[in-house]
Parts: sequence; structure tokens; C-alpha cells
Amino acid sequence: MSALVKMEKEGRLARVTINHPPVNALNSKVMEALEKTFDSLSADKTIGAVVITGAGDKAFVAGADIREFTTLSSENGEQLSRRGQLIFQKIEDFPAPVIAAVNGFALGGGLELVLCCDIRVMAENAKVGLPEVTLAIFPGYGGTQRLPRIIAPGKAKELIYTGDMIGAEEAYRIGLADRLVPVGEAPAEARKLAERILKRGPVAVGLAKEAVNRGLAQPVSEGYKIEAQLFGQLCDTEDQKEGAAAFLEKRAPVFKGK
Repeated sequence: MSALVKMEKEGRLARVTINHPPVNALNSKVMEALEKTFDSLSADKTIGAVVITGAGDKAFVAGADIREFTTLSSENGEQLSRRGQLIFQKIEDFPAPVIAAVNGFALGGGLELVLCCDIRVMAENAKVGLPEVTLAIFPGYGGTQRLPRIIAPGKAKELIYTGDMIGAEEAYRIGLADRLVPVGEAPAEARKLAERILKRGPVAVGLAKEAVNRGLAQPVSEGYKIEAQLFGQLCDTEDQKEGAAAFLEKRAPVFKGK
């Protein structure tokens, strides 16, 4: 893997760190390294959870590299947006849960990266926002679509239209952060949460993620159909039989991911 994006594996847990000091800006090379990292992880069927964070305590990712914006035109601007969307979609569609450990600033593309993760753990010193309109553009890596699906649409529009930055407590209050922890503890808290998830049936967790994500993109009636189909699929797995047997026998289950 590139030195710009570090990846470590501990058993079924993968830790991904954006490592582009001083503020882990998302330039084209970082985005390419991030994509290659998740392509590699997708090929590893043993991974049951991913924690993603930024190096240091100053920033998760403090936005894109603005120097790359000086030559944008309508054509290459659209290409840039689609490229970022596709990379972040790979993270959203990753077959196991992805947890963001937000330490410091998560702005612009950094917040858009946070938004494509399943769960967001935020340190009390975190500052988040989508300031693109201050540069006369708007979020182009999925932010205008994901944020209104995570928090109230009106609040999402306020943050997008003003470009204002908010603190971690406000992010937690409006549902943008799922857990709020002391400074420096976001990676450890995200890891603890990942370890809890890793004790559950891995096929069930993966298909639950698929049910949620596919269902959110459909009318609820179609979501019910997706849920039922995937639930039925689980009933043919060894893990489902083991889970029921372990409960009845009052013992801890031993899941095999089958």
C-alpha cells in the first residue's frame, strides 16, 4: 500500500489511516491510494470490520487539495466529481461495516469520506463542515446526497448552503456523529465497537448492511422485499443454525462465516 494511506490488519479487523501531513488533504494521489486500499480489502474475505481515521490529532481529513482546483473546467470538474463519488461508493458498499474515527477537522471531502462510512465516532475536538460554497463550488463527492439522508434535510441544506463549520457536540446532537468521545480516544472507541461487531455472525452483519443500504435507495415497500430475501438467504447458513443452537444450549456461539 501507498505511504499516503496506511493499512494494518489484526485478525478480521482492518485499520486504514490517511497519512498525508499536515492535514491529510485528499489530493488525487491520496484518493488513488484510498481506492487501491479498499480494492485490496474487498478481495480479502476474512475482513469483518474496518476502522478509518486520519494520522495525528489535528485532522481526520481537512478537505481536498485546493491547488488541484485551479485548472478545473466543466469537463474535468465533472470527471473529478464522478471519480470521487465512485471511490466513496466503494467504501459505502464495502461488504463489512466501516467505522470512521474522526479526530480533529473533517471538512469538505473529509466530511464526505466520513459520510460514506457506516458509523461515525467523533472526538470532542472535532470540527466538521462542507465549506465548498466559500470557494464558489459545492460538495461533489456525494455530500449533497448523503448528508440529507443522514440528518434532517433542512439542517443539511443549511450546512451546505452556508459552508459553516460545527463542533462535535452539535454534530452529535443532529445525528451526524453516532458516538462522542474525549480527545484522542476516537480510534480506540471505534476499535472497541468494531470488536463487538466482530463477535456477531459475520454473514448476518454483512447482509444486514446490504439490506439497510439497498433499502434506503428504494421505496419502503421494496425495502421490505429486499429484507425478506436476504433474511431467507441467512436461514440456509451454518452460522444461523449455530446461533440458534448456542442460544438453546446456553453457550457462546462459534461462527464460521458460512
